[in-house]
Amino acid sequence: MVAAFLVAYPFYLVTAFGDLRERLAGRRFPLYLLASAVLPYLVSCLGAVEFHWLGLARMAALALMMGLWYLVLPQRAAVDLLFLALIPAILLGKYFDAVFTTADPSWRRYAVVLGHVILIQLAVMVLLVARRTGDFGYGFVPAARDWRIGGLHYLYFVLIGSPLALLLKAVKLSPAAPAAEIAGFFFGSLWVLSLSEEFFLRGVFWHWIEEWSGSRSVAHAVSSAVFGLMHLWFRAFPNWRWAALATVLGWLCGRARIQAGNIRAGVVTHTLVVTTWQAFFR
Repeated sequence: MVAAFLVAYPFYLVTAFGDLRERLAGRRFPLYLLASAVLPYLVSCLGAVEFHWLGLARMAALALMMGLWYLVLPQRAAVDLLFLALIPAILLGKYFDAVFTTADPSWRRYAVVLGHVILIQLAVMVLLVARRTGDFGYGFVPAARDWRIGGLHYLYFVLIGSPLALLLKAVKLSPAAPAAEIAGFFFGSLWVLSLSEEFFLRGVFWHWIEEWSGSRSVAHAVSSAVFGLMHLWFRAFPNWRWAALATVLGWLCGRARIQAGNIRAGVVTHTLVVTTWQAFFR
């Protein structure tokens, strides 16, 4: 499984480098996406995952569908929103459970994470290369100013969100997680989870809502509400407690975005909040 992640890693890195992305634009783009989805799957089948032709077909179909999306369909609001809706639909529908099948349950978690990383890479590349949304500051290394603004909004969440979480009984204190686990979750959130969610919601979705409504305030409110509603499926549906907390977090990440002028400050806020939850709460 480590080898599969190493194969997926260069494809994921490309998302943050504009010059490399531009070289892939054009007719070769769907083929690139196909390779970026299929190759990690095939490598994972060398030991950790059971190979099935259906699994290979599902990975190829996913890559081709996303790669051809804006080549076949017009750039309209409904088409754009449907594309974004595909991402949570694929995850909530557990699409990758039928792809990365293994008799060893210890590998299943890592196999599904690999599928999530591949999906994020596919979606980000399509939006940046085919849809030309703009990157909104998408990148792996926040600047000092982003850390300062994002850290400040993290403190706001500690003051507002922590009492709310305890009042709603959404979380409970637990023994601190091991330092290595906290560090792993921090960087995984900074470079994958929080980065992708901020890009999709407070980058692309925010931009479209602001463009259609002509109001930044509307974009801020709608993106925060949608972020909250996405957490209704967390642990058990409907989880209104987590939806309320996520809405507050989304609002603060949006404020950080406004102040910084890019999504990276919101990524910092988001990362610090979820890392704190992972480290000290359950």
